Amino acid sequence: MDALTEHYNKFNEDKRLLRRHGQVEYITSMQYIHNYLQQLSCEDKCDIHILDIGAGTGRYCVPLSQEGYDVTAVEYVRYNLGILKQKGSAVKAYQGDARRLKRFGDESFDMVLLFGPMYHLYTFEDKLQALLEAKRVTRKGGYILVAYLMNEYGVLTYGFKEGHVWECLEDGRLDETFHCHSEEKDLYDYVRLEDIDRLQQSAGLARARILSADGPADYMRRELNAMDEDTFHKFIEYHLSVCERPELLGAGAHTLDILQK
Repeated sequence: MDALTEHYNKFNEDKRLLRRHGQVEYITSMQYIHNYLQQLSCEDKCDIHILDIGAGTGRYCVPLSQEGYDVTAVEYVRYNLGILKQKGSAVKAYQGDARRLKRFGDESFDMVLLFGPMYHLYTFEDKLQALLEAKRVTRKGGYILVAYLMNEYGVLTYGFKEGHVWECLEDGRLDETFHCHSEEKDLYDYVRLEDIDRLQQSAGLARARILSADGPADYMRRELNAMDEDTFHKFIEYHLSVCERPELLGAGAHTLDILQK
């Protein structure tokens, strides 16, 4: 069993996205998914084909399938895949690797979600390979939504808040510019906006939008949990109004890059 499989055998991704800070990320991502689904020139939802790569336990793909879209999921961790299949949805779910999607032909999907793999690919080459595979299976004019974990979030939380900054500087996980350099044993990889730009440009994809999917939410867990429902909904309204602002990009835990083939 590799470290990633062992990690997700214990980690409940569904539960994370149901907590207040996770809801901010989920609501924002779904808002933009629907915005760009509406850009596709299909009369019926069932004619729109969505591929969710790194689908986890189905937090995104199951609701989209329930809305009537034709949804296929690929998940690396068999434990997660089992939970997804137990939900009894119409999602066509397979075990697989984001870097190798040989099961699917060229230009098979109108929208591709790449929400998990970039967290766990540790080299530029592997990330680019996953993005190029997503591009290959996306139809011309279709959209690819790519999620990343952000460098400064990792430095501030794991480095300073949790007290690991000195050991990370000493063992090379942080360089002199405080840029993260993760390995497989670290489980998660973190990037900066210039890293995202380099991947987008190397893949030859046009950017439609880039936004902070959760903004300050992960830093505000206690405050969000203490909010009444009206105040929390107002926070969501605020976040959706500012999540594309350039001064906020890269500061949150997750950035969502929306690309068009």
